[in-house]
Amino acid sequence: MDFSLTDDQKALAAAAADFARAELVEHAADWDARSHFPVEVIRRAGEAGFLGIYTPEEHGGLGLSRLEASLIFEQLAQGCISTTAYLTIHNMVTWMIASWGDDALREAWVPAMVAGEALGSYCLTEPGAGSDAASLRTKAVREGDEYVLSGSKMFISGAGATEVLVVMARTGAPDSGAGGVSAIVVPADAAGIEYGKNEEKMGWKSQPTRLVSFDGVRVPVTNRLGAEGEGFRFAMKGLDGGRLNIASCSLGAAQQALTLSRDYLAERQQFGRELSQFQALQFKLADMASELTAARLMVRHAAWRLDQNDPEATAHCAMAKRFATDMGFNVCNEALQLHGGYGYIREYPLERLVRDTRVHQILEGTNEIMRLIVARRLLADGVIESLQ
Repeated sequence: MDFSLTDDQKALAAAAADFARAELVEHAADWDARSHFPVEVIRRAGEAGFLGIYTPEEHGGLGLSRLEASLIFEQLAQGCISTTAYLTIHNMVTWMIASWGDDALREAWVPAMVAGEALGSYCLTEPGAGSDAASLRTKAVREGDEYVLSGSKMFISGAGATEVLVVMARTGAPDSGAGGVSAIVVPADAAGIEYGKNEEKMGWKSQPTRLVSFDGVRVPVTNRLGAEGEGFRFAMKGLDGGRLNIASCSLGAAQQALTLSRDYLAERQQFGRELSQFQALQFKLADMASELTAARLMVRHAAWRLDQNDPEATAHCAMAKRFATDMGFNVCNEALQLHGGYGYIREYPLERLVRDTRVHQILEGTNEIMRLIVARRLLADGVIESLQ
């Protein structure tokens, strides 16, 4: 069993680290303070190839594996967690259109999205449908060769500043559950769309988050991804990768927090010696590193299973997401504690790392839902034995 990265994978991680140092890390605090969405930097991420990471090569993407995507996102997150998290969402939207759109739809959107000329938002959550996504109520009623959309979506990243939306809407009967949901590509400036205020959030401030309302929005039936009723399946497939992506952002945050903590303990003196000489603080640093290493292995193992189309990949992605996002928040929180009062002020990045990682335990499926996904699989015959 070889856990080492290939030379190509190391080069990808190094390129992402270079981009993070050049374009993200020096600006992250300012973007956070001003709630600024750095569109121009995101477009430069497209020039670097980071907006079509696992979009197939035949559609203009890099065609990389989910493991390689994880390596890239972990490095980018060390520059700015919030902006990197948006990049993960854009990558998912681009991949969905490339994977299940027809040729005309791909041609209309994917090249521009890969290049950063068009940015995307993913519209699943509703005011009344969060964890129970199959109960969504946004409707898409077919009238001839068009769908007419009505309803609303909540907590949509990038909304109001992006060019295209992938909307999960009910094309079946009101009680049709997951089987009545379709995925529809909607231009973000279509008539009948309205955007709510940019929500004032605890973290993730470098990307806007808004409610999106649809009132008689008309789009061609050809804007549907796949067949009617396949949308929920596409959404869940997207979320397997999305959970790894956000877990990878947590890895990057924890790595940054660990590095900052090591440096601070070496520089700061109390009671006549460096903090790094106190055994209790050494133990704390060791625990943080151990938890980060365990989470990193889980995320990369889950990504490998997803790349192999393993039948248990969904459960492994859920386990990795739950563990890595809990770990990421805990490590950042412990790092803030190690910095004492300095960790609590904005001159140091620790308080922002804590704020930005907290939401990772909620989105892409709450960590309680991750436990539910895993538990249901564990109760099936033979699954616990297969974990060995």
